[in-house]
Amino acid sequence: MSGLLAGQYDLVRKTRESLFAFLESVPEDALHSEVPDFGFGTIARTHLHVAGCYMHWLVGFANIRTKPVYPTEEETASADVAMLRRWFAISDEVVDEFLHAYGSRAMELIYNKSEGPIGLTPIWLMTHTMTHEFHHKGQIVTMARRLGYAPPDTDLVFPDNE
Repeated sequence: MSGLLAGQYDLVRKTRESLFAFLESVPEDALHSEVPDFGFGTIARTHLHVAGCYMHWLVGFANIRTKPVYPTEEETASADVAMLRRWFAISDEVVDEFLHAYGSRAMELIYNKSEGPIGLTPIWLMTHTMTHEFHHKGQIVTMARRLGYAPPDTDLVFPDNE
């Protein structure tokens, strides 16, 4: 199961790259332009929230490492695409560590006492974080459109058929 989840996450990561390439093409102030009642208000805050979801569920719930210190509001308010990329590089490391620790036990319940009596499986945790990313990716491209920027197709990339 670990190979399947790793392959699925690799497609998510490659798709994320198309979003990063687009965000690098828009002015940096667009990352911080408020889009009321949408996502987390700005593209930067929304994208950092997505990285934070990987940290919360795969690090916090599954206890695979110490949580990194999340950016402050001031750091988020001045985030550029390079900073967003750094946070997702950490997310990639977290996913690799998570899959190494739990990938062969995809249907085994994991419990975290601080979250209450709920037990979640590794496959649920990976599915949740990946679908969460795609949900907010849709919000990010919609925010960009509302700000006057035309994003490319950011649907799931086709696999490399080598």
